[in-house]
Formats: sequence, C-alpha cells, structure tokens
Amino acid sequence: MDDPRNYRTDPGCLKDVIHENVARIRERIATAAALAGRDPGDISLVAVSKSVDSGTVKLSRDCGFSAYGENRVQELLAKQADGAYGNTPVHMIGTLQTNKVGKVVGKAALIQSVDSFRLAGMISKRAVSLGIVQDILLQVNIGRESTKGGVDPEFADELAAMISGLEGIKLRGLMAIPPAADVSSGNMKYFSEMYKLFVDIRAKKYDNVSMDILSMGMSGDFEAAIAEGSNMVRIGSAIFGPRDKKYICHEG
Repeated sequence: MDDPRNYRTDPGCLKDVIHENVARIRERIATAAALAGRDPGDISLVAVSKSVDSGTVKLSRDCGFSAYGENRVQELLAKQADGAYGNTPVHMIGTLQTNKVGKVVGKAALIQSVDSFRLAGMISKRAVSLGIVQDILLQVNIGRESTKGGVDPEFADELAAMISGLEGIKLRGLMAIPPAADVSSGNMKYFSEMYKLFVDIRAKKYDNVSMDILSMGMSGDFEAAIAEGSNMVRIGSAIFGPRDKKYICHEG
C-alpha cells in the first residue's frame, strides 16, 4: 500500500493507486486460494468503503468488486443516492440498529450483521411489506468478545433454525470478525471454527437457508481466512488507505 504522506491529492493518481492496490490484493487472493487448492474465482472481494467519500468510491467502480461494504446506514444511503456505487451492489456490514431496519431493507443487497431473532423478525416484516426477499448473513461472535456484536457460536445453529421460518428473508451464510491478532495467521483457529459451524448448519438443510457465503477475513488476515474456507473477504484499508488519511500522490 502506497504511503499517503507528504504528497498532493490528484484524482487521476488516486485512481491509479487504488487500482494498483486492488491488483496486488487479487494476486494475494489467487495465491492463497491456490495454496488451499481452491479456485480464486470463488472468492468474492467486498470493498469496505466506510469513511471513504463518494468521489473516491466512484474512482474504484471499475475494479470489479463483488460489492461495496458500509458500516453505517446513513453513509450507505448517502453514497447510494449520489450514485457512488454505480451498478455494484452494496452490503450492510456494520451493526444494524432496529430503528434503522426500515431504511436499509431493500437498499442493501445483503445485510451481513444479523445477530438476533428480533432483528431478523423486523427485517422479515419490512421485506414482506415491500414484497421482496432480503438476503442476510448471521453474524457470529466467534471470539466471544463483549465489545462486538454477533450471536455466540453455540447458539448460531438454533438461531439459524428460528430464522428459517421467517418470510421475506433468506439466510445466505455466516459472517465473523475475529479478535485482533498480531500476525495474519493469528486467527486461524477462529476461522477454522467458523468453517466447521458453516458446514454444520449447511448440512441441516433448513428452509430459506442456502448457506453459500462464508464472509470472513479483512485487510490484515484475509489470506488466513481463505486458507480456512472463506469465500468472501471484506477489505478496506488495503484498498483505500487508513481511515484517518486520504491517498495523495507525488508531485510531478
């Protein structure tokens, strides 16, 4: 990732930096997939555009992302209204408050952060009222951290079974944000646990549950996640740079 310090902003250069970063990420995804005996084409790349302005997002639209990911409903809606995503779908990946459900259902192609039956029920009710089926993922608190959302792993199967009876939603799989690790391989055990849970729930063949998406792995650990079975990685800073800085480019 290019160092953004001591340079000036230039849209053309900014686009080049983003595209170069994406090319490197795709190479790393391909290598990680090959080492795991998997097809790189089976790994979806979600560009996390949290705190990235609409103009910068527009510069990245031809990178071929599977989707963009947003943490905040208001930011998602504002960028969507501005046409920032183009024809690329957008996912809600941050905590979804119940009072924001009505705003995001039907706007996000996939809600990755469903962690309770109450929230799923509200999404279901809104989707039915709109005459649509809303795709969702079940967020699992794989590290059992009090500061993070998600259902505890031991209750994930039960919650999936409960959600399967709701109209207007389809459970597509699982999502997790493991504890921070000092090295990229530090979360292997959590990723492995997630994959086993994913396979176990998929084997139950619940109604309205397809279990075809396992969303795990971010900028610092996506290769380890792919090694353990992830087929959707969510990458932000390795594409767009640190959240408190903007990419800027060399003079001349």
